[in-house]
Amino acid sequence: IHHYTSLVHSCLSLSLFTMSTKQVAPGNVLLATSAAGTNYDMMYYLKGAAAGGICCSITHGALTPVDVVKTRVQLDPVKYNKGLVGGFKQIIAEEGAMALTTGLGATAFGYFVQGWFKFGGVEFFKIQAATSLGEEAAWNNKTSIYLASSAAAEFIADIFLCPLEAVRIRSVSDPEFCDGLADGFSKMLKTEGVGGFYAGFLPILAKQVPYTMAKFAVQGSAADTMYASLGKTPAEMSSTANVGVSLASGVVAGVAAAIISHPADTLLS
Repeated sequence: IHHYTSLVHSCLSLSLFTMSTKQVAPGNVLLATSAAGTNYDMMYYLKGAAAGGICCSITHGALTPVDVVKTRVQLDPVKYNKGLVGGFKQIIAEEGAMALTTGLGATAFGYFVQGWFKFGGVEFFKIQAATSLGEEAAWNNKTSIYLASSAAAEFIADIFLCPLEAVRIRSVSDPEFCDGLADGFSKMLKTEGVGGFYAGFLPILAKQVPYTMAKFAVQGSAADTMYASLGKTPAEMSSTANVGVSLASGVVAGVAAAIISHPADTLLS
């Protein structure tokens, strides 16, 4: 289930981000979200952050029912042992269909914030690195730039995501715990203090940082390979073709990211 959700998140968030930021850069994919002559000002980074936040919120929010089943399986594998479809049927039969939307508010808002800092941060860090190193050196070290930029951006993003993820996991594991995001925050703060929101900070770092590093590095390398095999640059292809490359490379990245992050995802739950 984790592999499926990670694949869909990566594939859709990367392709939606591609469309929303109009990836038409000539030459290479390292700075693929920018057109020739782009001014990397504050508005550029705000647009990238907003696009990332919206994309992550949509994809993670839409897959909330799958995440509910996944979390239940991880927390109680003896009870929920019938796979994804069986888990859906079991939860609906016992708690009703609305139980599959548990944690939707925390998921949608939490991953909007996470996507904001992740995609906006990756854009900021990789462009700063490329500018400092120069075009040729940046291209020769593009994988290192992807890895370092995504790790730094995800670390910052997880500081903001962790409290929301804590509320989501608690509400999914105990449906009677709260009546929504605000109520969950209030109850956790009263019972566990601020520390309760960050009890899972190290596991979430162990899950999200390698996941994001793999997602961006593998997606970038896969997209480079696809463009090279076609003998064209993003600027020479239609927007539909560029989205197709993003979807295909996103699938590859999603599989790699899911495999890497799966053990820590189980620990986090």
